[in-house]
Amino acid sequence: MNKRVNTDRKKSLDLAVLYRILSYLKPYKQNFAWALFTTILLAGISPVRPWLVQYTIDHSIAKSDFQLLVILTFCMIGLLMLETLLQFADSYLSTWLGQKVIKDIRVQVFSSITNFKLAYFDKNAVGTLVTRAVSDTEAIADIFSQGLLTIIGDLLKLTVLLFVMFFTDWRLALVSISTVPILIIATVWFKNAVKKSFQDVRNQVAKLNAFVQEHLSGMQLVQIFNREQEELKKFSEINLDHTKANIRSIWHYSVFFPIVEILSSISLGLLVWFGAEQVMENKISIGHLIAFIMYINMMFRPIRMLADRFNTLQMGMVSSERVFKIIDTNENISDKGNLTTKFKGDIEFKDVWFAYEKDNWVLKNLSFKVRSGQKIALVGATGSGKTSITSLINRFYEYQSGTVFIDDVKIEDFDLSHLRNSIGIVLQDVFLFSDTIMNNITLGDTSILETRVIEAAKLIGIHNFIMQLPGNYNYNVMERGATLSVGQRQLLAFLRVYVHNPSILILDEATSSIDSESEELIQRAMEILTLNRTAIIVAHRLSTIKSVDQILVLDKGVLIEKGTHLELIQRGGAYFNLVEKQFNSPRVLE
Repeated sequence: MNKRVNTDRKKSLDLAVLYRILSYLKPYKQNFAWALFTTILLAGISPVRPWLVQYTIDHSIAKSDFQLLVILTFCMIGLLMLETLLQFADSYLSTWLGQKVIKDIRVQVFSSITNFKLAYFDKNAVGTLVTRAVSDTEAIADIFSQGLLTIIGDLLKLTVLLFVMFFTDWRLALVSISTVPILIIATVWFKNAVKKSFQDVRNQVAKLNAFVQEHLSGMQLVQIFNREQEELKKFSEINLDHTKANIRSIWHYSVFFPIVEILSSISLGLLVWFGAEQVMENKISIGHLIAFIMYINMMFRPIRMLADRFNTLQMGMVSSERVFKIIDTNENISDKGNLTTKFKGDIEFKDVWFAYEKDNWVLKNLSFKVRSGQKIALVGATGSGKTSITSLINRFYEYQSGTVFIDDVKIEDFDLSHLRNSIGIVLQDVFLFSDTIMNNITLGDTSILETRVIEAAKLIGIHNFIMQLPGNYNYNVMERGATLSVGQRQLLAFLRVYVHNPSILILDEATSSIDSESEELIQRAMEILTLNRTAIIVAHRLSTIKSVDQILVLDKGVLIEKGTHLELIQRGGAYFNLVEKQFNSPRVLE
């Protein structure tokens, strides 16, 4: 009983998924109608060719009517040309529809992914998401090019052929389909077996993509620790599982198609044996028998492919389920706010509790205020909650309790795009796209003019460096800025934030990994960036924050000290100990 219920649910789910896929055809209804029309027309004219061959043999060749033979030959050529044109139109339109649909779905998937909370990416492998956005959406295209319309065409063709065969000669028709029951059993076995193996293949593809993406991103670490051989072994194991899954699916094909050919040959042999006897007894004509031989070939071709088509359709729907799961995932930051007022820059945390995982609190009852134009520094050991504070201000994560205010307004009341546009962040690990310096600075914002970028670069002190590069501002920095030094990437990050002109600035460990040659430039850039702006500086290098208005000292998510540099040194508490550890003598920074 449970098995029956589960089967019914699965069928209901499949129909719901198929209906949802078809809903993407609404903008292309006219093209779909033409594709369906060509499919139906192809099925309708399929028996005409065997009938034309029969008529040619019985009324032209048998009677030595050369003139009729010429006419019928031209009819045959015209029919073949018509079929060729219809097949081209059918193939082109169905493939065109598939590509248009997956284009729209891919945009929707990517849009969903870009709006997910960062917490979602903490729990899901990027390689798996790449598989969903690329490989799985490609499988959806097959629903149209090799699945749904092809199945409709094949079923219509079979229906028309069987009707014509039984209408023409029911005895020869019965002989022709005598092996079909065995073929149906073989087809059901093949369909179920291949479906299971295809699902295994898709899972292995996702694992392979996730592994490759992760290790390409971390290749430097792999080489630093000399882990090439060990990681190669892991890759070989995953790759072997992927290969085995594909071989299993190939094995099913290798068994099924020979069975179909054998059954087709048996039907053909029985037809020739029975039909030849009918011809010799003058009960049917030779043309009649040859037409049925053509009918058998035309009948077994779609039957042979139907199981494969159904599996293509099924795999497309399995992929669709995975893709729709991404689209339907409710992992977006709530964006119900509509305020777009310009920020003055006041920030307040009031009794804020925050955890990445349930009850594993990273911030505990945290409260502090930052006045507009102030520069504050967050210090503390790794894991004390410094970066979490900056993430909450940008609403990359949602806090569980308490309130965060900007200008005495809850941050949830601001439009999310406006909130993030008003806050500039420079991270320790600067990310640059494989693109020109200019595009990495403007990020496609057409309102930022090239003259403004150049003016800002001169002000920050990076213009001369850029002008020394091949192509200047059109220099391609390659993936993640691999062709630039850490300090150069950091300066570009400062420039990027500066031209976007945020009201609030966050420097998250932005000076922790700079080289001594770039330090002076970066210090100057920091001064320019923080001028007349509220700035929150997360720093391990305590020498960079001695002039800030206030220092907040955190320990395991709790604010344990706050004050100026001199106040905290004189207090001799946690901050004093941090400075002493870093410089051996806290007096160095007085």
